[in-house]
Amino acid sequence: MATLFRCDLVIRNALVFDGTGAPRRLADVAVAGDRIIAVGDCSATAGWVEIDAAGKALAPGFIDAHAHDDRAVLCGPECLHCKLSQGVTTVVVGNCGISLSPLVRDTRPPAPLDLLGDASHWRYDSFAEYAEDFSRHGSAVNAIAFIGHTTLRAREMGDAELGRTATEAEAARMKDRLAEALRQGAWGLSTGLWYPPANAATTDEVIAIAEALTEAGGLYATHMRDEGDAILEAIDEACAIGRAARVPVVISHFKCIQPQNWGRSVETLARVDEAAKHQRVAFDVYPYPASSTVLLPEKLRDDVRVVVTWSVPHPEMQGRDLDDIARAWGCTRREAAVRLLPAGAITFQMSEEDVRRILAHPRAMIGSDGLPHDSFPHPRLWGTFPRVLGRYAREERLFSLEEAVRKMTGLTAETFGIPDRGVIRPGAFADLVLFDPATVIDEATFEEPTRPAAGIEQVWVNGEAVYRYGEGPTGARPGRLLKNPKARA
Repeated sequence: MATLFRCDLVIRNALVFDGTGAPRRLADVAVAGDRIIAVGDCSATAGWVEIDAAGKALAPGFIDAHAHDDRAVLCGPECLHCKLSQGVTTVVVGNCGISLSPLVRDTRPPAPLDLLGDASHWRYDSFAEYAEDFSRHGSAVNAIAFIGHTTLRAREMGDAELGRTATEAEAARMKDRLAEALRQGAWGLSTGLWYPPANAATTDEVIAIAEALTEAGGLYATHMRDEGDAILEAIDEACAIGRAARVPVVISHFKCIQPQNWGRSVETLARVDEAAKHQRVAFDVYPYPASSTVLLPEKLRDDVRVVVTWSVPHPEMQGRDLDDIARAWGCTRREAAVRLLPAGAITFQMSEEDVRRILAHPRAMIGSDGLPHDSFPHPRLWGTFPRVLGRYAREERLFSLEEAVRKMTGLTAETFGIPDRGVIRPGAFADLVLFDPATVIDEATFEEPTRPAAGIEQVWVNGEAVYRYGEGPTGARPGRLLKNPKARA
């Protein structure tokens, strides 16, 4: 009798979706250490752990193209239950101009930096210190991290000066700090030009800082200056910054906000496609017609519903409609919003038609934009990836299941340049998710936003089991902070 080759894990009889968009196929997958070593007929291989998938789907672990898990990845597997229960194995953090490093605070930071927490969490003077903390604590998922433009501004200019454009000297120092972070492994620069602390920054200021990307390597990701009336101009600005820095552009949570702009995704997608003829430009999207961020009273509209997700002075108001709060307090909704600050909110400001059109676009990556520290979060935090698989692929057939998986894995890894992830093939890292294609679906709702998804059965990160349905996170912390491939330090 032939001697069997022994490895760590064999998943047999799986319906493999390899992340490239290629047709599904029935195959075995063998894993040794943190890598996939074989895909196909593995009958001559025995695993110390063997799993019969019985025809269930096996895909690369999902990559959350847009996350705010900078702090969550440091505080243990339970903090990442929301991601593991969706099959997410890698998160992209430091988005919208918000990153935990390089910034040390002794007071609560201005919104939106406070989405990551109060002063006690802002303790990293450099990206190297953040990376060291990640390594020391370990994490249940992998991460790549951007450096936030607003973080750089707050450090260099101080809270009181954020309402103006940076001087040339200030921009130069911000560029130097970004260059240092890139050498230490950061993946790129992100901006949140829509938010008050960064809105005063000119295009030239951002370009001056982004020049560090040209020299050290990296990407430019942006929460654009406008996603409403001036969205076309904002797309043009984002692309202009990318061209000037000679780096790829990723437009964050691509959408069209406010009722007068519903339907304009036809124009905006065409504008991106035109730009992509001349430069590398991509975007991510979440599968919901409502957004969520800090509560900004100056941006409220009477015709758009708002639900409070957290409030420091009034935590009892989480989950309540802003109009209901205003009526209870006998004031206007703007006055109520001011009384709630600092606070967060869900805003129902997009159309389902636009969401579907953007999701279906071949450039669309899937990103949750989830806010893990909200008391009453948007359901995208717990439901994004199963919602794409179950609702939009299986039920509505907006695209095939192969395409849905590609949008969550191979496309994202290719766009961000993450080596050997997002695909199932020999030599790739063993980030894997086993799910039931017939039952996978999001269970989180706007009324009950923290319900785990159905149909995600098991998840592995770098070859180690991190989640089992019905049991939750295993407690393992095999995740890694993935460094910019061009990092030199």
